Amino acid sequence: MSTRDERLVRWRLLLGNASEAALDARAGLTADDMAADAALGWLYERGGDLADRDIRDRQGGLGGSALSVPDWLSEVHRLFPKETIERIEQDAVEKYQIHEVVTNPEVLARIEPNEALLRAVLLTKHLMNPEVLAMARELVAKVVKQLMEKLARTVKTSFHGRRSRLRSRLKIAKNFDARSTIRKNLGTYDPALRKLFIRTPLFVSRTRNHMDRWQIILLVDESGSMMSSVIHSAVTAACLWGLPSTKTHLCIFDTEVVDLTDRVTDPVEVLMKVQLGGGTDIGKAVGYAQGLVENPRRTIVVLVTDFFEGGSDYVLVSRVKALCDQGTIVLGLAALDEQANPSFDRDLARRLTQVGAHVGAMTPGQLVGFIAEKVRA
Repeated sequence: MSTRDERLVRWRLLLGNASEAALDARAGLTADDMAADAALGWLYERGGDLADRDIRDRQGGLGGSALSVPDWLSEVHRLFPKETIERIEQDAVEKYQIHEVVTNPEVLARIEPNEALLRAVLLTKHLMNPEVLAMARELVAKVVKQLMEKLARTVKTSFHGRRSRLRSRLKIAKNFDARSTIRKNLGTYDPALRKLFIRTPLFVSRTRNHMDRWQIILLVDESGSMMSSVIHSAVTAACLWGLPSTKTHLCIFDTEVVDLTDRVTDPVEVLMKVQLGGGTDIGKAVGYAQGLVENPRRTIVVLVTDFFEGGSDYVLVSRVKALCDQGTIVLGLAALDEQANPSFDRDLARRLTQVGAHVGAMTPGQLVGFIAEKVRA
């Protein structure tokens, strides 16, 4: 019996059945290694045509029996670490379009919520019956909660008040200045007892930076290529909502504009209302934003789009110029997600920068930091 070689096992799983003759005997595959190879082969060793992807009838290699999606998913969760599971599930729904991963209630009941599956739900929710849609909504809610908790920490750091160094007579725990107190009382340290006796506790006052109220208008392109940005825009708007220094609007658009500001506190509801795909009229969305502006010099318009304009380029550029000329900050984001890898019409984006817009790609945390910097200026 051959000894298991971890390095060769990894190569065997990477190369698939093509390396079976050369590596199986030398690698010393275990039963779980063979099961992992079969699970990977079920997904990655399939034909190029969608018509060939009848996943319920394909032979998975596990005991020679047909492997259903729930069975396959169970094997994936048993055999691989979390990071690998997420990548495999993402490839299943995004690369190979195995929609049953998010439309089968049995699968949804056991699947680990993550952003890739959230995107899959948004793409396939029109295929779901009411029972499955309710389960999918729960998945969306769990992922959104994770994203909001993460971003909320950045919002708190960026916008909330800081402690000043002024001494305070209000002796409460949250104002206690431990570092200064220790330094002040070093003379009362008893080496024998190894204790520091505090005779003069010090406290500091807390102040909040005064900020004039700003308007933040998020215009979000709901075309299919912007899916991740739509998700993070909804989460960002919800986190910004209610800050004493800002008034937040959230609008999504294709060839029409839908104002979802009244639902901004419920990003799950926002996302379940999004209809991905269709045409794009960016100029119309910017025109809608113009009508929302109350104080031009206290407004930031965040335009989240790939800049592939289906309407008039001239109208879009002229409306962005009008906003910039009146003192409004226009921030065009070709991507708003954790990767911030943009794919966009660079020529149109360049024309917008020439009339005063800022164009780039950001993570949600970077956007929050940008807004906080402008608000505090």
